[in-house]
Amino acid sequence: MLAAEVETLLAFLNSQPNVPLAELTPEMMRKTTLPLAENVEPVFKVLNTEVPIAALDDEAGNSEPLAVRIYYPHAAEGNASTLPAILFFHGGGFVACDLDTHDGMCRAICNASASVVVSVDYRLAPEARFPAAPEDAYRALLWLNQEAGALGGDANAISVCGDSAGGNLAAVLCLLARDRQGPTIQKQILIYPVTSPGCDTESQHKFAEGYFLGREQMQWFWRHYLGEASNAQTPYVDLLAADLNNLPPAVIITAEYDPLCDEGKLYADRLATAGNRVDYQCVAGQIHGFCSFADFIPEGREALVALFG
Repeated sequence: MLAAEVETLLAFLNSQPNVPLAELTPEMMRKTTLPLAENVEPVFKVLNTEVPIAALDDEAGNSEPLAVRIYYPHAAEGNASTLPAILFFHGGGFVACDLDTHDGMCRAICNASASVVVSVDYRLAPEARFPAAPEDAYRALLWLNQEAGALGGDANAISVCGDSAGGNLAAVLCLLARDRQGPTIQKQILIYPVTSPGCDTESQHKFAEGYFLGREQMQWFWRHYLGEASNAQTPYVDLLAADLNNLPPAVIITAEYDPLCDEGKLYADRLATAGNRVDYQCVAGQIHGFCSFADFIPEGREALVALFG
């Protein structure tokens, strides 16, 4: 059964006028993206900076510095020792959202985990299609591994985290780090992750519309992200088709009324079958994005505390 506050939120969202997907442009999507948290919690310090352009970036099509936002927990105040670091990738279907839309979530993660959180403003599709976002993710990981000490973080305790499409990028980054022989990732924390472009699981059909994220909307995101259909075949896109051996321990949560629920569970199962340590939970009564809707859904904040506490 849907949680009462979720029903209230969905009633409001479903009452709003929608542009048909056939007419929707990425620019329109970005303008209508909800401010995911307005009543944000304080942290010790927030720093906006950039990952500089490295010599190899030109080959990957990177011509601009990569913006990042760094959050320091209250545990950092007056603490000379280094803290664990979490590299975070926001959701938004690879097309929308940014550092600001997920500011509230990053603050909650920062305090709950007592870690330095580095949120990455990776390039968005369709202006920068696959593999731009995964390459930006790997670029950020290399930089954090090198600069962790100067930033107050521990280079030997870097985890990756993301919600939705950001969960896909966090998981793909684990594959890239394994295949490129580093840097080492301590843990992958995936919040209702996108794991496959197939969009054909039972939950994709069961919750195809009316539950905030819909099946056709997810297909729209994938088309903008991939461009050429052949891109869908790479393991750095379809995690359910990837070699999942020798990956970092995973913590994965899904939401019961989310089209992505089944593919998140499938990914958790396949990670475990490949011999990786996995902690999986499906949160009952919740929809996609509930951790971002802390202003409306208190259980979203509670789930983050449980996940990182």
